[in-house]
Amino acid sequence: MDSVRHEQILRAAVEVFVERGYRGTSIDAVAERAGLTRQGVLHYYPSKKRLYFALLHFREALTRQHVDHDDEPPDMACRFAEALEFDLGIPSLAQVHSVVMAEAAIGQEPARGFARARSRELNEMITRELTACYGPRLPSGLTARAGAAALLALVAGLQQQWLVQADEEETYPVLVRDSIRALLLGSAEAPAAGERGGQARTAG
Repeated sequence: MDSVRHEQILRAAVEVFVERGYRGTSIDAVAERAGLTRQGVLHYYPSKKRLYFALLHFREALTRQHVDHDDEPPDMACRFAEALEFDLGIPSLAQVHSVVMAEAAIGQEPARGFARARSRELNEMITRELTACYGPRLPSGLTARAGAAALLALVAGLQQQWLVQADEEETYPVLVRDSIRALLLGSAEAPAAGERGGQARTAG
């Protein structure tokens, strides 16, 4: 029952934060959206900040569950394309990320602190994955660290375009995959499964 109630509150919180941002959101508004009392929400999330961080991790967990694969070595272009497509298939998930980044960009807390910390974590994680897959230098010529930073920037930009141009959304999964492959591999062509590991050995 607790897990159901947690998800009920978090889904309501996502909707309210998207509509109002962090400063405009109140526990009362989230409680009303969730069909609970203020105390009912506070029982699970004692403060608005705790609720805010919980909903951000909830959003990431949903995406991660959707794109977890056992492909070895991974096709990272497909993984990122699937993650973005999943987020944008549930508009509130994509929108809450955009709201967080917009607030972070103008220095609003706690969005700024969360975004900076998460960006560092993602950069390190993707750098490790790229290094494991391709070695210290990617087939495109970028270092793994530069590739990680460029990949995150590319995905963020494509996400914004996808949200703005929703009428063209069916073209974006292919665009995302091709763009990431070009960034990492120097070509939009998908490598054969057996070739990805080979590129890791020859890229250095």
